Amino acid sequence: MTVSLHQQVRVGAYVAKQTLLGRKKYPLVLFLEPLFRCNLACPGCGKIDYPAPILNKRLTVQECLDAVDECGAPVVAIPGGEPLIHKEIGEIVEGVVARKKFVSLCTNALLLEKKLHLFKPSPFLFFSVHLDGLEEEHDRAVDQKGTFEVAIKGIKAAQDAGFQVNVNATIFDNMTAEQVADYLDFATDLGVGISISPGYAYERAPDKEHFLSREKTKNLFRDVFKLAKARNRKWSLSHSTLFLDFLAGNQEYECTPWGSPTRNVFGWQKPCYLLGEGYVSSFKELMETTEWEKYGTGKYEKCSNCMAHCGYEPTAAMDAVKNPMKLFKLPDIFSIKTEGPMAPEIDLTKARSAEDHHERIVADEMDKIRREKEDAKARKKATTLIEKRDDKTVAA
Repeated sequence: MTVSLHQQVRVGAYVAKQTLLGRKKYPLVLFLEPLFRCNLACPGCGKIDYPAPILNKRLTVQECLDAVDECGAPVVAIPGGEPLIHKEIGEIVEGVVARKKFVSLCTNALLLEKKLHLFKPSPFLFFSVHLDGLEEEHDRAVDQKGTFEVAIKGIKAAQDAGFQVNVNATIFDNMTAEQVADYLDFATDLGVGISISPGYAYERAPDKEHFLSREKTKNLFRDVFKLAKARNRKWSLSHSTLFLDFLAGNQEYECTPWGSPTRNVFGWQKPCYLLGEGYVSSFKELMETTEWEKYGTGKYEKCSNCMAHCGYEPTAAMDAVKNPMKLFKLPDIFSIKTEGPMAPEIDLTKARSAEDHHERIVADEMDKIRREKEDAKARKKATTLIEKRDDKTVAA
């Protein structure tokens, strides 16, 4: 769609190489979260429900670059929290771009105009601005008035400075097809690429009432794509048409959780960006020890309604390489079927029950932080004693 030809070729070549080498599990997008701290508290977000000592933690520049090298994915998304809060975000991005990885720097844009000087335009960098609809819908989604206006101002400033800009919308069940289509019209006219995905039902989200079921998602996107045809609008969507076809209920896809591995302040997150059920210290350990067969729609209750891009876009990308004719038959959104039977839905009756890991993970991390502080205090005390002893020796 609106992904640059440069990126399509490089990522396509990467996927083709993995396929030719016979690798069944490999990363496509690294989700690199250098912090959880945010300057908003969106009701539909379950990413920032942590005590202050955890929210105050940061990945170092070296930890970020080591994760990029270790993972090897061609695309690096940097979400949060709000990444622009990180004092070394400019150095992190510069290091990733130097490795010729495509960087999607996610931001709510409240600090974008102020922080633009930290970055240099590059074909490997684009800002992905969180914009959940037009002004009324967006300000409601982030629970703060005036944020839409600030975000648009930041977007235009970035464009004027020569940066590539994408907007990223999370769709909930309180938006109509007409509202979504109006938003897509607006974003396309703004000259930005558009990422769009149904909201994932975070267990820690303050508002759990407005997440879409899979059935509602499919019907909503069919209605949205009907409006595209009625309005004769080819929106600047930054997705493969196979993923969009999946959202419209026309593809029998299963999630590919290893396609979007996540590294954050806890470590490498099991099993995916949206679910944090455990952490390991290396990417290799993540790939080799995660019980992947236990996760996904129809396998685990928490995954039941998920159709998020981080799990299913990798599936669509891999399908496109294996079955190029499927992609050839879907040149644009006008070719997506919006009437008639949908692809069979995954049986949810055998999914294992949800497990609660959050409290354990938080307790373990808080204990680790406490031990680190005690160790640092002990080292400082020992250093002070040594310095005093040395001073006495010199004086004698």
